Amino acid sequence: MNFGAVILLLAFASALTAQPAPPVVSLPVGGDRVDAALNKAGRFLILQQDRQGSINDAEARRLGGNNNPMTALAVMALASIGHQPVEKSPEGAAMQRALDYLLRPEASSDGYFGVDGSRMYGHGITTLALTELLGMGVSKEQDKLLRERCEKAIALILRSQQVPKQPPLYAGGWRYTPDSHDSDLSVTVWQVMALRSAQNAGLKVPKQAIDRAVGYLKRSYFSARAQTGIPVNTRSGFGYIPGQPPTYASTAAGLLSLQVCGQYDAPEVVGAAAWLEAKQVVAGEQWFYYGTYYYSIGMQKRGGAQAKIGRETTEKLLLGGQSPDGSWSGTDGMERSVGRVYSTTLAMLSLAVRNHYLPIYQH
Repeated sequence: MNFGAVILLLAFASALTAQPAPPVVSLPVGGDRVDAALNKAGRFLILQQDRQGSINDAEARRLGGNNNPMTALAVMALASIGHQPVEKSPEGAAMQRALDYLLRPEASSDGYFGVDGSRMYGHGITTLALTELLGMGVSKEQDKLLRERCEKAIALILRSQQVPKQPPLYAGGWRYTPDSHDSDLSVTVWQVMALRSAQNAGLKVPKQAIDRAVGYLKRSYFSARAQTGIPVNTRSGFGYIPGQPPTYASTAAGLLSLQVCGQYDAPEVVGAAAWLEAKQVVAGEQWFYYGTYYYSIGMQKRGGAQAKIGRETTEKLLLGGQSPDGSWSGTDGMERSVGRVYSTTLAMLSLAVRNHYLPIYQH
């Protein structure tokens, strides 16, 4: 399955009935163009919240949009511009309702957030959001519940990684379901980021799990290897599965995945960053928002000139594409089909890297 399938899985897997959104007051606009764009986007997201607390496009809900991962992305996007559920503000109230929605008993089954049809994509995204927000609960009771849900979700990710994979080069990764016997990069990156975020929050993540994930990620780097194991191609990228050539989205995902595993100076990281630096990224890239989310964080983590290139490229591509209501829309058919909450949250997370509010943005 290619990245188009990722988008479709997030778009059409489960159905919930939309409810009218609660009233929201106007939000102030920041001092520069990026701040203004982020504040407008935050207001747009709040307006998409239904009375159950989920945040998604009404049309996406009608077509069966996955409310767990979309709500999780929205919570992260609001947190990325400095908001917390404890705030006495429209943003804080929206985040509180969204957290309540994600923590309700039926949102997961034995720790698995993919029960809404989003499968391991949705599980990784939702787990990442909840681990990023540990400590932000408005009460000790909610914070305790949040930690319990995160522990179960992380345990499921670890169990899923240990399922025997075929062929063996897929070992260490993840795919569509907890019992999948193969792996791909697009599912793996979400689980890796959730594990690193959980580790940052003080949850137990075995070193062996990270090491196995690193092995899979490095095998996804598109290059022959010298006898020492070092990749021959010093400017290449990552494929969707080992052996496939690189694309913008898969290379950006691989770059960030290895970095969050602590492999900041690995040859594959250096090579992928060089590949992305040389690439002329355009808004019409396949899976543009998906790739730009990883690209913006991954290049920022490189520091220096590459961080500057990443930030300038991201801002140039995104700021001109925002709609007057604060949203972004997909630049190709696949991303357009998911709805504006999807594109808007990923655009916000990409632009907000400079704020460093989310732990996953930091080293």
